[in-house]
Amino acid sequence: MENLKNKTIGSFVAEDFRTAAVFSKYKIDFCCKGNRTVTEVCEKQNIDADTLLENVYEVLKSGSSESTDFNSWPLDLLADYIEKTHHRYVEEKTNVLLPFLDKLCKVHGANHPELFRINELFIGCAGELSQHMKKEELVLFPFIKRMVKTKESDGVLSQPSFGTISNPIEMMMHEHDNEGERFREIAALTDNYTSPADACTTYRVTFAMLKEFEEDLHKHIHLENNILFPKAVLLEKEFVEVE
Repeated sequence: MENLKNKTIGSFVAEDFRTAAVFSKYKIDFCCKGNRTVTEVCEKQNIDADTLLENVYEVLKSGSSESTDFNSWPLDLLADYIEKTHHRYVEEKTNVLLPFLDKLCKVHGANHPELFRINELFIGCAGELSQHMKKEELVLFPFIKRMVKTKESDGVLSQPSFGTISNPIEMMMHEHDNEGERFREIAALTDNYTSPADACTTYRVTFAMLKEFEEDLHKHIHLENNILFPKAVLLEKEFVEVE
């Protein structure tokens, strides 16, 4: 048990995504801040580490996980999956949520002024994520795929314009942190997506969609921060060692 206290939150979730539910219950950020150890998190949030790990262990011993083992996937396949699943999800849902939130502000803004701030935050999120995903799709992901192909063919990896892969990865992780903070504020303003008593159907649907959007974003960021990015850094080092 003591050894597990020095294990990072992200590595638990990377090995079995079911543990994400445990960390979420304790309000522990497993995606943007998944690089913290159990000890670090528990000390900062005043959580009993032994109790937390017992909860995690209960999940791990409850039978084989039915969730996909992304940790075993080739990096080029994982990058494709993130783009085709999570990037497309963001694009589709923002196109629906933006007009819904605008409508809520017009209809319910007088009685619920917090809707204007929620709308402002999501507009910012939509714009930033759109640019963020394009940088991944046009720069970072193609280089990761090129590394995979070069290793398979025993070829020589050409130097990218951005230097080491750690440079764009650090930028992407910083932008992930920004979106994590943005959605923490949205969750607080919505009382964890709880619709008020006078909410209409559109109001309830919008809050449900925002909650789903945040949950998908958590998984999206987790796959990148805790699996794709660390493995891409290690793969690049293999080429440096060969040289």
